[in-house]
Amino acid sequence: MKCCYTAAAFSALLGFVQAESTCCTALRDAGLTHILYEGDAEYTTRTESYWSVSAQLHPTCIVQPLSTDEVSTVVKTLVSGTNCSFAVRSGGHTTWAGSNNIDNGVTLDLGLMNTTIYDAVNNLVKFQPGNRWGMVYAELEKYGVTVAGGRASTVGVAGFLTGGGNTFFTAQRGFACDQVQNFEVVLASGEVINANATSNSDLFLTLKGGSSNFGIVTRFDMQTFTQGDLWGGVRVHSKNKTQAHIDAYTAWVDNVVNYPEGSSIIFWSYLPDVKDVVIIAAYEDTAGNVSPAGFDKFMAIEAMSDTTRKASHKNLTDELEQAAGYRDIWFTMTFANNPKIFSHIVEAHQTMVDEWSANESSDFITQAMFQAIPTVFSKHSIERGGNVLGLDRETKNGIMLLFNIAVKGDADTEARARQKLRATTDELHEFAKKEGGLIEWQFLNYADSYQDPLGSYGADNVAKIRAAANKYDPKGVFQTRAPGGFKIGKVPVALKKRDEL
Repeated sequence: MKCCYTAAAFSALLGFVQAESTCCTALRDAGLTHILYEGDAEYTTRTESYWSVSAQLHPTCIVQPLSTDEVSTVVKTLVSGTNCSFAVRSGGHTTWAGSNNIDNGVTLDLGLMNTTIYDAVNNLVKFQPGNRWGMVYAELEKYGVTVAGGRASTVGVAGFLTGGGNTFFTAQRGFACDQVQNFEVVLASGEVINANATSNSDLFLTLKGGSSNFGIVTRFDMQTFTQGDLWGGVRVHSKNKTQAHIDAYTAWVDNVVNYPEGSSIIFWSYLPDVKDVVIIAAYEDTAGNVSPAGFDKFMAIEAMSDTTRKASHKNLTDELEQAAGYRDIWFTMTFANNPKIFSHIVEAHQTMVDEWSANESSDFITQAMFQAIPTVFSKHSIERGGNVLGLDRETKNGIMLLFNIAVKGDADTEARARQKLRATTDELHEFAKKEGGLIEWQFLNYADSYQDPLGSYGADNVAKIRAAANKYDPKGVFQTRAPGGFKIGKVPVALKKRDEL
């Protein structure tokens, strides 16, 4: 049976297409010169440069501002002169569709705004949001300094910092967002303001974890510190070393307060080249101590390979990047430092791998990644002025989980993978809750679209974020016209009590 649009439907569709095309025309008429359209080679390059295939959507056009003034022009043009929807992209590392890109709207791509300037007098580095951490580290290495930034060099700076940011230095300095001294922000009105401890201090606080609810950050001023080579690297183990690693890691979590120079990430990962699960452990000593005693329990476990050495901050972050070109689905949760919950997660990961590999292509990657979240992290955050993450409410050490699967194939394959991951992680959530070990907090940088990391910050912090969003974006442009990311408008006004989660 033939099917066709009704006249009304066709008219509505045509109006939508014309409106979206008008958005791009308006930007051109406003004097923007870097506008990419589908069919342009650079449009394809930028679209395919998103780390996760899931995020590779198809905007009507991509606009690439060169300066803060041009970002202001883009925002004013889109907000006041059109009814356009838009997305904002920094590094493009967030995994899920719609987080940093948009179908049929305008993607504001900050990739050409990537300068980094070191201010030795004030011990600051001032960098634009199009940077990736490796670019920042490479510039700072010239001066023998660094910043507490991302642990994978290709991750973008902006989403990382406004989502909190966990680093090699968190046990010494607090989260990455706590190191920011000033944010330069373009508001929905096009006005450019600075947010710091003395000017727009409410916005300054809420940008440290509050993500994309207020405006577009066009410059970060971040504290630097002297840094020589670190010691660290990656050790790979057979999965038959599981219990030894669980024992070592749960002991590690409670010892972080005594060894703040250390950083340890451990994950169980299915690798397609191996066609099995292996244990991968990344270690860093920020003081540069070789094989320090704090890692003795880990070093006693037999390894299949070992890259530990003295190396620069950038060099170690180059090693921790994950493979691109997959459809990535992530989930995060935090739980008490409990070996029973830890073991259950590792077992659930193996079950998911077995079930997926029995029915699907073997070209997939999984991770059950564990990171310490001890109370000393939030102690340092408070000392530096605080943030809105809400971890200061926790009185016991915890462990953060990133549970993910990355698949090849089409959108249907991704949908099946998401269903499988969701079923597995829902069960993990309930198991941790039943054991009395579920911690409310969710790390925004790792959360999937169906999760609510902002709500997990607690009622007081949600209220602060909501108030700042209403004050600095009274028309709700970044809630509705720029729908990507986690929006405070979607967080329930009446949050559940912690014992109801």
